[in-house]
Amino acid sequence: MAMSSTRSALARALLAPKPWVPRRCAATAATREAQPQRVAAEMVRYALGGAVHRSSPEEAMRILEQGASNLQGGGEGSAEAVGLLMLAMSTLLYRSGRHKDAMEKLKATQQVVPSAAFRVAAWEALMGLHMEAGQEISYSVSPNDSVDLSIKDDSKWFDQDHLKFRVNAIKGLLALLNGETESAVQLFADGYGDFSEGKNQTENAAISYGEYLHCVGDFTMATQVYEKVLEAEHMEDMSGNLLAAGNMVPEEASLGVTCSYGQLLSHSGKFAEAEDFLTRALQKAEEQFGANHPKVGITLTCVARMYKLKAKWEGSSSIMVQEGLYRKALEVLKAPAINSEGTSNQINWRDIISLARGEYAELLLIQSNRKAEGERMKQWAEDAWRNRRLTLAQALEFSEPSKPTVVVDTRIGRVV
Repeated sequence: MAMSSTRSALARALLAPKPWVPRRCAATAATREAQPQRVAAEMVRYALGGAVHRSSPEEAMRILEQGASNLQGGGEGSAEAVGLLMLAMSTLLYRSGRHKDAMEKLKATQQVVPSAAFRVAAWEALMGLHMEAGQEISYSVSPNDSVDLSIKDDSKWFDQDHLKFRVNAIKGLLALLNGETESAVQLFADGYGDFSEGKNQTENAAISYGEYLHCVGDFTMATQVYEKVLEAEHMEDMSGNLLAAGNMVPEEASLGVTCSYGQLLSHSGKFAEAEDFLTRALQKAEEQFGANHPKVGITLTCVARMYKLKAKWEGSSSIMVQEGLYRKALEVLKAPAINSEGTSNQINWRDIISLARGEYAELLLIQSNRKAEGERMKQWAEDAWRNRRLTLAQALEFSEPSKPTVVVDTRIGRVV
């Protein structure tokens, strides 16, 4: 009854003559926004905060759908308001495991919202879901490729540099996944100046730029980029960044930068700090997604890799700790049995599972009574590995700063 009353109140607010903005959000609502956008933004915050408000995904989806229905064909700002609701719907679909439906919703958002900022946000999220699914996409793809030509106006696409930065960052990330490092260099060449400390929803672009620098061994600059994003996160309320969806929402960006920075610290030999940030990342993953979510398994893999590197650099041993972490990570990721035929090419999170099993195999190979098991696991990992930039052996053998290395991107669940 309470939830039904709430839904009705939200629906009535859409048609009310005065803006519906609760007191707790009045300070964050932009006064220049049109009334429909303010109401839509509050509905999005309510729907995506379902855990706090005890609303189910189905209840949250009904609220968003009702709001979008009421706003269709409205006045000034209604198209953008519908766009906010559709982005949120795609996020709910993604979180419910309905990835194809989420992609379709993002494509529909691009079709109906005239604003370049909304369409870039939908495209960024769409590419993020494609990358998470392990689909091969050329970095030359652009937002225009999935927009109806009847409503496309190229002159409006890149009149703002921060939109260029967002688009080029996704293209650069795609180039890295495709093993085209030189193309990534070109795409990231001029963009970072458009990161404006939490404004314009450019934090995901900055994280991707930091990962690029990290991958090619520029640890000094990567450190500066990661720290600037973390500082912006600390200073600003990222939850107000609603022009994002899927695995590019602020919560995912926060987890992503925390985990990537933790990896960089471990690659730099700063293990106490690395452990602190990776522990934070693990806590974020568990709080946001639950203890048995794949993002937890991905983060656990990064924690295990940190302990492996620490043991190597310090000449110590932490075999039991590492093995426990890899076993737990693979369990959470639902890795198939090693003797399962044909599964290495048809599994979710293949990048992370093959990396974790490659690392785990190395632990087994140094134990005389487990070498046979280690060889089988190593072979499975090599067969499953698909990274185009580095071989599995290169990924496992991190040597020193300034050398190419791999970075686990928790947002897309891929080894970059």
